[in-house]
Amino acid sequence: RIVLASDLELSATSAGELMDRFRDKSDWVRRSLTSEPRGMECAVGAVVGLPSSEASIPQVVFFNNVGYLGMCGHGLIGVVEAHRHLNLITPGSHLVDTPPGVVSVALDHQHWVSFTGVQSYCFRRDVEVVLDDRSKVVGDIAYGGNWFFIASDDSLGSLSRSESLVKTKRIRKAIDAAGIRGADGAEIDHVELSCPLGSASTEATVERGCRNFVLCPGGHYDRSPCGTGTSAKLACLAARGELDPGEGWIQESPTGSRFVAKYVPDGDGVRVSVKGRAHVTAETKQVFDPTDPLS
Repeated sequence: RIVLASDLELSATSAGELMDRFRDKSDWVRRSLTSEPRGMECAVGAVVGLPSSEASIPQVVFFNNVGYLGMCGHGLIGVVEAHRHLNLITPGSHLVDTPPGVVSVALDHQHWVSFTGVQSYCFRRDVEVVLDDRSKVVGDIAYGGNWFFIASDDSLGSLSRSESLVKTKRIRKAIDAAGIRGADGAEIDHVELSCPLGSASTEATVERGCRNFVLCPGGHYDRSPCGTGTSAKLACLAARGELDPGEGWIQESPTGSRFVAKYVPDGDGVRVSVKGRAHVTAETKQVFDPTDPLS
């Protein structure tokens, strides 16, 4: 769900400032678009600032049903596709200001979108989490624009989406109970489980990858392969020496959609490029009746 800041009479000089103003003055819009009857709790939204001379899409702030996201890869791809649909941008390279930092995006003539995110890194490896039934899960803690606990789970391929959702929620609960955090005490609000790809790669130059299941902060699972989760995953693979710089990686979602990614070293972490597609499904006008108790 993409909203223009100008329609809300919001202006800002940075994504951080836009997020503060949106949260202070228009948080009801976030709640309305991610709740019934106008939206759904699994939806992700974005409020977009006006173009400037420095960037085609200068400020983008992402939100969901419980609050605000630092970065959202599939949301960014959606924002770019929506701007292409409205003839607001043309194929080529563009810069986008997000709360974690400026990211670069590229739109090609077939409407594929590639973005290079903020620095991603593996914060801790082989962290043990004890679940409520005393079973244990071992995974890595990584940052890819949001904080993730990432674990391999070969049984994921045989689990239903509801079973996977229950399992990741139990892991998230155990992480919170144990006080496990990211850098500077950051909350780890995403859980990512992965297993081998269910089918062969359709990308001629990419042979490796995984299928994943990502629990989002609001208690719902990501229908996309998750751009920040892909970035965090590649940071972990790089830290373990399991993926070379420039080597392609496929990340597949529970719905079967796929992102293709690769990385380059960047200081103590990596800089990940993710390629995917989005499709516009509607242009809507939301009506808010002051007498409606659900408005």
